[in-house]
Amino acid sequence: MADPEPLTGAQNAVGEPGIPARELGDIPAVEVITRAAVLLMSAAAEKLGLAPDGAGRIDLDEARRLITALAGLLAAAQGGLGLHRQPLREGLRSLQHAFREASPYPDPPGEGPGEKLLR
Repeated sequence: MADPEPLTGAQNAVGEPGIPARELGDIPAVEVITRAAVLLMSAAAEKLGLAPDGAGRIDLDEARRLITALAGLLAAAQGGLGLHRQPLREGLRSLQHAFREASPYPDPPGEGPGEKLLR
């Protein structure tokens, strides 16, 4: 069995090609942060069963972690997001709302995933 090739700077965990490592330095920070935020949003949406084929595959524990990580990222980067700030915050709020709706015992207001991190 041949040894797997090492992942380059932007290959994902399953080895799909991404941005070659030598090009990462050319990408503005806001774009890297935005891409990371979109990945977190997509993963959280899938864990909430919001993907077209995701009905019945809800994992609230995983969704909570992803939404909290997204809120932390946006809180840390909010000053440098420019025009991306508002759409990302709206996406976060939508996920928080979907999480609350999917929870059999919703968290009290202000206690949901990431709600303390980004106000």
